[in-house]
Amino acid sequence: MDFWRPLLGFLATEATAPEAYGLYHIVWLALIAGLTVFAVLQGRKHNAETVNRVVFLTAVVVFALEIYKQFVFTFGDGSGEASYSWYAFPFQFCSTPMYVGLLLGIFRKGRVRQMLLSYLSCYALFAGLAVMLYPSDVYMRIVGINIQTMVCHGSMVVIGGYLLGSGQVQLEWKTLLKAMPVFAVCVAIAAALNELAYRVGILQEHTFNMFFISPYLECTLPVYSLVHNAVPFPLNLILYILGFTAAAGLILLLCKGLQLLSRPLQQRISRPATT
Repeated sequence: MDFWRPLLGFLATEATAPEAYGLYHIVWLALIAGLTVFAVLQGRKHNAETVNRVVFLTAVVVFALEIYKQFVFTFGDGSGEASYSWYAFPFQFCSTPMYVGLLLGIFRKGRVRQMLLSYLSCYALFAGLAVMLYPSDVYMRIVGINIQTMVCHGSMVVIGGYLLGSGQVQLEWKTLLKAMPVFAVCVAIAAALNELAYRVGILQEHTFNMFFISPYLECTLPVYSLVHNAVPFPLNLILYILGFTAAAGLILLLCKGLQLLSRPLQQRISRPATT
């Protein structure tokens, strides 16, 4: 592994961890805001095939960065010895848009495609916004990981805006209903992984808490942590699903409001000039 040590060291370069609303965070907020506006405007010009391609290629980029992240969390100390950090297992809520986007390479038409796009336009959009506005503990001392996490979460915002702007996803409650099964499946997979980790003994030495819903570990999510240990697991899982569904619905409602507010401006821009 001597050949790989310089590369491993470079990938794990350390610096002072950025702070929320420090210069690094603000630059990324501005960049993602600008890209989202651009994506919304471009989305209006794109057909279904182009939308599929854009979302899929974005997922490929995020997936490549996820491989880098897993590489760093396995060999990041530069010693060449493999030691996996199970808490970084790639199936958190904010990992799911990557898998959903890749699935669009298979489901290019039909009902499943619409469900996947709906999920990206409300649930994933909410999650991306939440992290971009409140990064909490996503920043680390590893430079590359800080870039990876901003690309991952920022792309969720950009793609969500792009889909809503493209018209491939409608700003209506049916969109939320189409997205709910995708979210439910993701939660079920996370719950199954958490149970498997407990059964095979991973929790004896490592932290493994996908979606932060494991009944065997303390929850650190804002708000949800208040009920996580206060009610039985089946009930707090239901509350988790309902809470995130309400948040996703609020995102659609806010986007609908923005659409209505921007309509007079759009009409003024599109109105032909008079002489």
